[in-house]
Amino acid sequence: MWKPPERIKYTPINDDWPTREDAAASQLFSSVAVGSINLSQRTWVPAMVPWRSNEDGEVTADVLDWYRRFAIGKPGAIVIEATGIRDLPSGPLLRISDDRYIDGLTKLVDTIRYASDGQTKVFIQLIDFLTIRRRPDRNKYLERFLGITDNHAIALGLQGESAAAVRANLVALDDVQLQTVLSEKEWEDLAFGYRERVTDTHIDDIAQLPNRLPSLFADAARRAEQAGFDGVELHYAHAYTMASFLSASNVREDGYGGSAASRVRLPLEVYRAVREVTNRDFVVGCRFLTDEICSPGSGVQDALFFAEEFASAGMDFLSFSRGGKFDDAKQPKIGWAAYPYTGQSGYECMPSFISDDFGPYGRNIGPVAVIRQRLRSKGLDTPCVMAGGMHTFRQAETVLERGQADIVGFARQALADPDWFEKVRGGFGGQVALCRYSNYCEGLDQKHKQVTCELWDRSGLDTEEAKVSMSSDGKRRLLAPIWHRGAPMPDA
Repeated sequence: MWKPPERIKYTPINDDWPTREDAAASQLFSSVAVGSINLSQRTWVPAMVPWRSNEDGEVTADVLDWYRRFAIGKPGAIVIEATGIRDLPSGPLLRISDDRYIDGLTKLVDTIRYASDGQTKVFIQLIDFLTIRRRPDRNKYLERFLGITDNHAIALGLQGESAAAVRANLVALDDVQLQTVLSEKEWEDLAFGYRERVTDTHIDDIAQLPNRLPSLFADAARRAEQAGFDGVELHYAHAYTMASFLSASNVREDGYGGSAASRVRLPLEVYRAVREVTNRDFVVGCRFLTDEICSPGSGVQDALFFAEEFASAGMDFLSFSRGGKFDDAKQPKIGWAAYPYTGQSGYECMPSFISDDFGPYGRNIGPVAVIRQRLRSKGLDTPCVMAGGMHTFRQAETVLERGQADIVGFARQALADPDWFEKVRGGFGGQVALCRYSNYCEGLDQKHKQVTCELWDRSGLDTEEAKVSMSSDGKRRLLAPIWHRGAPMPDA
């Protein structure tokens, strides 16, 4: 992953934790309306993909255990991981692309409600993504996958020769020579792996996305409501399809690219399609970026416009992230796919303890505050969810006191200690296991391994081995140790 050149090392803030009485009087642990429902507190666990499903995208026992563990901490809301809306193989990622998934998702909702004593609201994040393939072996790509054209033969002076002869000559070139013969896209497919973009309108499926995506999202939302979720979060962030439509890099010429007004058109059409098939008391919001952190890409001015459009359209909440793009991702190893959290934009999405003068904590507070203030100045009271480097009570409470956000998301911190919410609310904040921001979890995610935390994945194995669920490689525990109120978490 990209690191700031300053490479300043930080440690988690040692917070002035509140007493139980102070927590009860705080804004963080006060209720807030989101659409037609109320969260019991202004805490939020954003969507995180733990790779606990199976190749069919089903709710497995491991999925149930994962979310049960978060629910025990009783946050105000949990957003279930990015869940695919198309019925296509996508590895161990949850899917909601067919009615056959409803029963499993219903069980997931029931599990969270039971474990949280009904205190936690449950949303599910709906995602669409385009095709991406692994970086190929050079010779295999040139000998088998590259489509040979007249342009290749002409560049090599081999007009009239067989495709096999052209391929043999391409293999013999060094990389500098080869790059002059291949097109920009062909070279990218070799160097990074094949990846579709929303601007690839010469591909019919890409050209037809505006016609197909609204109904796909709507069908997924209908299933989510049928499964008992309190609402859905439309995934308009990071490196995926809907974020790519919002991006300033979207230059489609069919009315869905170019100006900001054209780029927001499909996201609004998706929202309206979802709203049409769900009841009004079913919450519908979205997550999008305050800044793409790469060029060409959207910045805060674009986000201000999008936020006003989404809020005016009636979205029930707006959740904000930043960065996490393919555009500046590092070149993957051969046999690996490009990972959108390896460049500078990826760092801004998941900053580590090695940082710059600003540090890894709360890097998205300023942009979210600006957007929220713009909405309020327009008479729009849509709740704004801020996340990114949040791990202490004082951080979160200050954000709320200053009116910089309405709800605070804890992602990596909730992973490090799912009991954060109950510990702090009960006056046991000093027992919180603080995230180190080493991005150990992110490294597992990049490899599509079951995501765990370095703070707990070896904890208690000597004494509890018979009772601890282990990762598929047998090296790590799959769940955080259980906290017994008033007692420190083992080995934390």
